[in-house]
Amino acid sequence: MELTTVWFALIAILWAGYFLLEGFDFGVGILLPVLGRDERERRLLINTIGPVWDGNEVWLLVAGGATFAAFPEWYATLFSGFFLPLLIILVALILRGVAFEYRGKVDDDRWRRRWDACIIGGSLVPALLWGVAFGNIVRGVALDADHEYVGGFFNLLNPYALLGGLTTLTLFTLHGAVFLALKTDGEVRERAGRLAATLGGPVIAIAGAFLLWTAIAHRDHGGWILSALAAAALAGAVLAAYARREGWAFLATGATIVLATFALFVTLFPDVMPATVAANSLTVDNASSTPYTLKVMTWVAVIFTPVVLAYQGWTYWVFRKRLTVAHIPPASAPAREKV
Repeated sequence: MELTTVWFALIAILWAGYFLLEGFDFGVGILLPVLGRDERERRLLINTIGPVWDGNEVWLLVAGGATFAAFPEWYATLFSGFFLPLLIILVALILRGVAFEYRGKVDDDRWRRRWDACIIGGSLVPALLWGVAFGNIVRGVALDADHEYVGGFFNLLNPYALLGGLTTLTLFTLHGAVFLALKTDGEVRERAGRLAATLGGPVIAIAGAFLLWTAIAHRDHGGWILSALAAAALAGAVLAAYARREGWAFLATGATIVLATFALFVTLFPDVMPATVAANSLTVDNASSTPYTLKVMTWVAVIFTPVVLAYQGWTYWVFRKRLTVAHIPPASAPAREKV
């Protein structure tokens, strides 16, 4: 197998891992005002992802770095053509990260509400825009002969891409609700379980429509199979949520996200950035680095990837227990200094 194909597959795995792990982080942030009815419950929700959210974002950094090193032409076209939406995503992620650290620094309700708004927006905006971005990548964009994007920002807001954005937004929200039902206990667990069961129908409708549209538009047999498996996993997640089997529901929503991501990449291959004019498309061949670069990268990945996976797995094992409001002590932040 060509190293270009190997690295295309590895990048697909990295994005699938990012959406799997960061997906429930986004869902928790989006559901903060829905399931957190008072300050202690909101702190409980944040604490469920507190030890892992920053580690989950490492998958995004590695995916971006791998794309830059393995397919520099793809990286250059993507980050120049999608500059504005990617900048919005980056700002949202920065604000969310700062909010996690700063919301408890001052014992003041208005202070916390402002940072909570950053957490909610910093979760909702990327959850929506990642789907819009990948929808456009799969659909194809206007590239010239030099592989530069020549469309405008509003060309990216087409019906297919917007449906992709709604798919990731609703799917990540469901994933977050299931995660909270799995990670908490007491009233929050019950509310999260009921919400997950309620979200099931709309998510099936939206995600099913997007996967069906993708399969019909591209007629790729591998994409069809993976889309069908993703749909089956999503149906299983909803059934498990109704039955209050949180563990199975979380595994199923995770499988849905991974299979759907793989379906998009399989549909995309051998292109990495298809153009509306086929001759201008970027492929795994004309967008890749030199064979020597790919060979060195492969050895680095073989050595360090197991270490990273082992460390992250250990982190999840250490923080595996359910949390309740009883685990959240009263606020003890320092009072705001008077100026």
